[in-house]
This record gives sequence, structure tokens and C-alpha cells, in this order.
Amino acid sequence: MKISTRGRYGLKAMVDIAVNSREDNCVSLKSIAERTGISENYLEQLIAPLKKAQLVKSIRGAQGGYILNKSPEDISVGDVLRAVEGPLELVECLSKSESCGSGDCESCVTKGVWAKLSDSVSETADNIYLAELVEK
Repeated sequence: MKISTRGRYGLKAMVDIAVNSREDNCVSLKSIAERTGISENYLEQLIAPLKKAQLVKSIRGAQGGYILNKSPEDISVGDVLRAVEGPLELVECLSKSESCGSGDCESCVTKGVWAKLSDSVSETADNIYLAELVEK
């Protein structure tokens, strides 16, 4: 499994928001872009699924921007990756039983291996929280 730039940059943006925002202080996409080196256009594409997953919320107005919708202690790396990447399965046949590529997925002898590996990745991602990354 290879995490795409969507996942890497989405997590980087979330850490930036966690570090730089408070309930009374929003973070603009422009400021995130300046600190992280991620283009504003790309950040706009990443913020939409993060808002949809209710991980961030937007504040309108001249001093508007983005803040976390939950505490950093309540947002896991897995939450962020799933919001911007989709399921964390290593192979498609774990999320779609008909897309095994070689016939009957239910009798595939390697499916269990991929499921265990995917579960390990998910468990690890779900046990690392933004709060830990903010501390660093």
C-alpha cells in the first residue's frame, strides 16, 4: 500500500490546523499553504472531504478559515486518511467481493493475508492521534 499525496498532504494540513487554530482563531488556506508548501488549489481539494467527514469546519467572514471540528485527541490518522483516501484496504477485493480478478474471491487463499495486513494498517492508523503529532 502506498499512501498518495492526498493522504500525506491531508494529514500535514490537519496537523497544521491543529497547531495553528483555536476556537477564536481560524486558519486560512493561504496560511496553511505558506507553512506547508502545499498549493492553495490542492488544499481546497483536500479540505472538501475533510469537511464532509466532519473533521474540520469552516468559518465565514473576513477573519474566517478552518478549525478542527473535534479535539485533536479525538481525530486519528486513520480518520484523516479514510476521509481523503477512502478505505485503507491493501487490495480491492477486500472492499468489493466481485473485483478479485481471478474468479471467486471467497475461495481465494490469499485474501486472508491481505485482510490481516489491512487490519494491522488500520489498527495502527486508528491508534495515532493528531494530538500526538501536535506535540512533536
